[in-house]
Amino acid sequence: FEYHGTDQRIVQTSLTDFCYLISTQAMKDQLGIAPQGRAGTGKTESVKALAIQLGRPVLVFNTDENFNEAAVGRILIGACEVGSIVCF
Repeated sequence: FEYHGTDQRIVQTSLTDFCYLISTQAMKDQLGIAPQGRAGTGKTESVKALAIQLGRPVLVFNTDENFNEAAVGRILIGACEVGSIVCF
């Protein structure tokens, strides 16, 4: 078995609602988003929760200095083919 995290949802606040609104509008226009903020503030968890609500697979990658443009390109091509949401 593989651990997929907890099935608990994040707390819905006016800020998460606003983030979801902006994110879904960007998706409708076939654009990406780039949440910014300090570590541990819930950016990745918010994106993962949105993906769950939309019924989309989500891929999360923790990168380092060895992660190059070619690797990102391959990941994005594959994600586009299956309709995934990707977090780097």
